[in-house]
Amino acid sequence: MERIAHDNASVRTVRATLARVGRTDRPRVDLPDDEDDSFPAGEVVRVALAGHTRHARVHRGLDDGLELRAVYDNTRQARADDGTDRLPGWVADRDLDFGRSVLVDVVEPGFFYGLRGPSETAVYEVPDQPDDGLAAIARDLEDR
Repeated sequence: MERIAHDNASVRTVRATLARVGRTDRPRVDLPDDEDDSFPAGEVVRVALAGHTRHARVHRGLDDGLELRAVYDNTRQARADDGTDRLPGWVADRDLDFGRSVLVDVVEPGFFYGLRGPSETAVYEVPDQPDDGLAAIARDLEDR
């Protein structure tokens, strides 16, 4: 496992927006429109949230933009959108309001990202990417 700081030259930081899911008080992260190539729509990615590696599905919203609607403890929960969503607690701990900017660090595009509040710093423990063959077998088993 490699450790890398948010301000490392290999990490690209993008500004995202904290928004509501529909008319609820549940938060989501609206990703920048010009970053479609950095975030794989429909895929589950790893997201560092408050020092823990979590999992989130990159959703395509009604406006065709990309968003993170929830952040879960594991891949299975993220695929099923079932389990404890860690994003509301993260937002509450930072006292962030809807419409506020948050920072998304693109550590490994398509695989690993970091989510930070506006003035936060972070050092990420980047997990090893799973073997593509094993990941495909796991996805196939989950779909059954």
